Amino acid sequence: MHQTNFTNIKILNMNKTALITGINGMDGSHLADLLLTKGYTVYGMERRSSSINDVNTKHIRNEITILNGDMTDQNSLLRCLKESNPDEVYNLAAQSFVGESWNTPEHTSDVTGLGVLRVLEAIREFNPKIKFYQASSSEMFGRMVENPAKETTPFYPRSPYGVAKLYGHWITKNYRESYDMFACSGILFNHESERRGIEFVTRKISDGVARIKLGLADYITLGNLDSKRDWGYAPDYVEAMWMMLQQDNPEDYVIATGETHSIRDFLTEAFNHIGIKDWTKYIKQDPRFMRPAEVDVLRGDYSLAESEMEWVPQTNFNELVKKMVDNDLELLKNA
Repeated sequence: MHQTNFTNIKILNMNKTALITGINGMDGSHLADLLLTKGYTVYGMERRSSSINDVNTKHIRNEITILNGDMTDQNSLLRCLKESNPDEVYNLAAQSFVGESWNTPEHTSDVTGLGVLRVLEAIREFNPKIKFYQASSSEMFGRMVENPAKETTPFYPRSPYGVAKLYGHWITKNYRESYDMFACSGILFNHESERRGIEFVTRKISDGVARIKLGLADYITLGNLDSKRDWGYAPDYVEAMWMMLQQDNPEDYVIATGETHSIRDFLTEAFNHIGIKDWTKYIKQDPRFMRPAEVDVLRGDYSLAESEMEWVPQTNFNELVKKMVDNDLELLKNA
């Protein structure tokens, strides 16, 4: 596999500043880790609330600067730009749980869709030379009309989340072409890590398996077990985000592994890791976790990213599952 050489990268990037929206999320925190190793000055935007969820960034809190901002408030976004004066903006903030988007479609559209427009408008007003990365999603493909999906595959979103992401994707492309801005989207397929939120099925499985191993739970409650996804490892994917903004010209890229695995495959791998072969008696299915419109399969073709950026995934599916289970075992033992 290709290994990017980051020797002396701090010297190359020591004067660069980045602003990350959604810095406390899985991707935002991994991206912050990466940019700090490259010598960036890192600003992160978080929404002011009575309780700050900084579990993913606690280890770097003294190395980054946190700004208060809101994806639904144009003035706050502009103020964040003025306070950080970034060379690069990575827009990772979103209502990111697909299942929740049916319960809060208006909020999802406002934050995940229109929020992108507000960031782009703020950049255009403050400094249109800022490079902009938009976190697009494989959920935009939805009912896939081509498998694997690539950059030219038609979109068919199947959730309010997917529709909102599609608006963010197209408005990014529109601002790039209308205002000659360096604005690009990474169409990232499913990617996970030890920092994934507990409401997501992969983390629900890794946490549940760890609890069963330690005698803290008897079963895991899930929805559809037959959905197939193209799962990668988040630290590999945030490197692709950074690479996109280092290109000579802005371009949209599919970031994926090219492989699909079902929820059942994830369960098999996770339970095998703790020595359980037949996991069926540990799983209960609940209709509440079924989606109104299901996306049956998602698989991506990352060949353009490989040919133009020399990006390839570094972590395979089995390694990903083991990392997540091991991390949850460690967290529970130390709780």
